[in-house]
Amino acid sequence: MSQHVRARSRPPRKPRAIRRTRRAAIAAVLGLATFTVGWVYVAQDPDGAAGSRPQARVDARPQAEDRAARDVRQAERQAAQQAAQRAAAPQGLAGVSERTRARIPAGSRQLILVTGKAVDSSESTAAFYTRPAAGADWVKAESWPARNGANGWSTERTYGDLTSPMGVFALTDAGGLLPKPPGTRLPYDEDNGFVATGLGVNGESLVGSFDYVVAIDFNRRPGRSPLDPVMPDGEEKGGNIWLHVDHDGPSQGCVGIPKAAMEKVLQTLDPAAKPVIVMGPEGF
Repeated sequence: MSQHVRARSRPPRKPRAIRRTRRAAIAAVLGLATFTVGWVYVAQDPDGAAGSRPQARVDARPQAEDRAARDVRQAERQAAQQAAQRAAAPQGLAGVSERTRARIPAGSRQLILVTGKAVDSSESTAAFYTRPAAGADWVKAESWPARNGANGWSTERTYGDLTSPMGVFALTDAGGLLPKPPGTRLPYDEDNGFVATGLGVNGESLVGSFDYVVAIDFNRRPGRSPLDPVMPDGEEKGGNIWLHVDHDGPSQGCVGIPKAAMEKVLQTLDPAAKPVIVMGPEGF
């Protein structure tokens, strides 16, 4: 009897047609919901039209904002590199150490930079620099090939060692075998004593070497002719170190540049600008 009672308490099953109708309705509702969500997603992103929406980024290609950030970083790196270059060659003078630059008088506005190829080389380059005021950047005006001592450069020069002295020296006096070029403002001594005798280190002729001369104030008394024989620091250091006309060979200690360059130097140097010559091997 208990089995009969349980059988009678089970709810009657609905017809199969009704069950199919309900399942269809549920599927329709779910499909409509899925369509609605997709439509809302597209509506919120009108640029991502069906079939043209880009895939998720899976590579490292920069997008617009990434490119902008990269450009900013690149500009910052370039600015840092330029600043480092300026720090390496402040005031426009390349190949000169901070210690040598510190020796350049603050009031100087004209400068000849002689840069040797190596400490033991007699080949160098001479460049003429100017600046409008003390502390301003140096600006290179011209440069020429140059020669220096046959044995290169030294800081402790001795007579006859065939080296040119390294350092910063004033340019105060000039002279030569020929009359001074028009416009020369340095004190100029035209004298027949400016005649080179003998031959150069390599056997070359020295004729014309002293047609034009600017005395380099190394072991000499400023304010006198370049021919002045007095050597205040002693004759063992040697003297008569001049900027003069190149004779196509190394010197015993002077610096030689082309004759046209010497004329230009004499016409340009101004005592009021306190001109100096800075000379030595690269990086001195």
